[in-house]
Amino acid sequence: MDIPKLYTFLTQFLNDRRLQMLEEKILFRTQYLSILLEDVYQSKNISAVLRTAECMGIQNIHIIENQNRFEYNPYVTRGADKWLTLTRYNTEANNSLNAIRKLKDNGYRLIATSPNINGSSPEEFDIEKGKFVVAFGTEWKGLSDIILKEADEHIRIPMYGYTESLNLSVSAAIVMYTLMNRLRNSELPWQLDNTNSENIKLKWAMAMVPRSDLLIENYHKKYSDGNGQM
Repeated sequence: MDIPKLYTFLTQFLNDRRLQMLEEKILFRTQYLSILLEDVYQSKNISAVLRTAECMGIQNIHIIENQNRFEYNPYVTRGADKWLTLTRYNTEANNSLNAIRKLKDNGYRLIATSPNINGSSPEEFDIEKGKFVVAFGTEWKGLSDIILKEADEHIRIPMYGYTESLNLSVSAAIVMYTLMNRLRNSELPWQLDNTNSENIKLKWAMAMVPRSDLLIENYHKKYSDGNGQM
């Protein structure tokens, strides 16, 4: 499939404002930082994390479902899920281990968040050592032992009050905002490369264009015999 040509075909059905928005938003997207949610079950918290990630320009959300099914609230996400790449791990006996292996095989550092482990603050964390995925667990239990054990590094938000931890969506928002702000102000290659940019732009165009599935089907029929001019 020729993604740039299919993208050009689909975007002819967008008005200038929406096309301009698509081309502008992709410039702020990153896969240098990704988010991992392990067994999180409270839909409002899940939804708030997705919405914040999308607003911050974080593209990839990895979701581990061991005992709890991942469900978000569309009234909270406000459509944020349409623009994100959600990868779910729910088919193995140990989905956490499966997720860890795949992420590390793809070159990601695994960064665990925990109020009980003396890790770096979001301001101190070394963003220059390569791309990384930040893992969050449930509010009640936090991350599993396997995530904490396999983590390459840890992040901790310093606490100065009597309460030991923050709400999941709040802590995720603080971490995402701080790290993304630092990335954008760095000289690191945090933006998408051409291949990933083209793939995501096509996905967004498909979400924007009404009945894009039917249009794509007709497109392939027209050009599959090699006689079309596109």
